[in-house]
Amino acid sequence: MLFLLPELPSPRVDALLAQARREGLIAHAARAQGGRWRLSLLGERSACAAFARTLAAEPLPCAEEDEFLPLASRALDPSDRAVDFDGVSIGDGAFAVVAGPCAIEGEEQLLAAARAVREAGAAALRGGAFKPRTSPYSFPGLGRAGLELLARARAATGLPTVTEVVDPADVDAVAQHASVLQVGARNMQNYRLLEAVGRAARPVLLKRGLGARLDELLHAAERVLAAGNPNVLLCERGVRSFETATRCTLDLGGVAWLKRRSRLPVLVDPSHAAGDRALVPPLALAAAACGADGLLVEVHPAPERARCDGEQSLACEDFARLMERLRAVLAALGRTLASAPPLPAAARSRV
Repeated sequence: MLFLLPELPSPRVDALLAQARREGLIAHAARAQGGRWRLSLLGERSACAAFARTLAAEPLPCAEEDEFLPLASRALDPSDRAVDFDGVSIGDGAFAVVAGPCAIEGEEQLLAAARAVREAGAAALRGGAFKPRTSPYSFPGLGRAGLELLARARAATGLPTVTEVVDPADVDAVAQHASVLQVGARNMQNYRLLEAVGRAARPVLLKRGLGARLDELLHAAERVLAAGNPNVLLCERGVRSFETATRCTLDLGGVAWLKRRSRLPVLVDPSHAAGDRALVPPLALAAAACGADGLLVEVHPAPERARCDGEQSLACEDFARLMERLRAVLAALGRTLASAPPLPAAARSRV
């Protein structure tokens, strides 16, 4: 819960914080606009309500209901949060591109994609080992064998890796092989999975559900944060609407809203939004222009032979052209691309 209190002397505010903490609440106070104190309380609603009744002044609830999102919103800390992993930082002002195949199909395919996206300027590699497909007859991914290939690709190219986890039982195994744990759109409100990745030691990339509101995305992120994991990346990947010309409708207004409302970094996935590789570059450039912190782009060495989402995957040479255009857009905005970590010495002669 969040309250705006009239001007009070600091000792009185300190006493209120001490009282709240004695009652088992997490309490924080900061100066708000106009000189008022912004008092944030985290705990059971009944306990927060009971404490509120003890306040000498009548509390004024925040109009944006920050009381329900003390960790994902800017209520306790208005500053932007950067998420760091394996030599890459997302949310520090630089624009990070995570690219690679939708599904890991084999070592040759994955290494070809990884080397191509690194050469073009990507900061990290994406690749799906577990694929929750709509049809039970579609390629489901290589599973744990795919995780091993992902680890080899990282060793060969130095790129940190992002891959999806779909089952709480697999969180530890995926965390041993990947730099970032992705929770896909279909699992955005899988609360057991959110709590499991919240207990993991890896950052979490949380995709917005196909029919989820923005506040529901933030509540899902709050569940991960409340479980103990402070490193959460949000991802807008398009929502299902009445429009059928594109696979989904990319909500770039939602990206701007999230950047204003939340301190968490926001990525955009133009590939799943478009469903058509010809639309991926303009959507990617628009994402950079609207203030996103980075992209998640599908790239395949031979999209026409891809076993998953080939129609929306860029060929390696098309991705390289997109990156050149992206540099120009970012330069106009006074921004730069985030860099990949240095190439491992043992791999320099092979990449």
